[in-house]
Amino acid sequence: FCLDMHTKDALAAGESVERIVQLGAWEESRHFYTEKELAAIELTEAITVLTDGFVPDEVYERAAGQFEEAELAQLIAAITVINAWNRFGVSTRMVPGHYRPGQHK
Repeated sequence: FCLDMHTKDALAAGESVERIVQLGAWEESRHFYTEKELAAIELTEAITVLTDGFVPDEVYERAAGQFEEAELAQLIAAITVINAWNRFGVSTRMVPGHYRPGQHK
């Protein structure tokens, strides 16, 4: 649900198709992103997946080194909220594809 929505918004805001497409392989496509973006992507993945049941210290420290304290708190809040929306969408069997950029402002 959210990937479709955010992809449409990103494209409408002028983001390149190339950077959007490479997100799925960000570890192999690091050259498309800044260090700050990579820290945010890595933190997002760690919070979303929680492979080890927690966010690894090195992932958190990398993000903390790139973001001011308030920015980091906002980033974690955004990741958490988007994960919650995704879980609502999955639980209620929402069908992606009907969102229009700017629809929810």
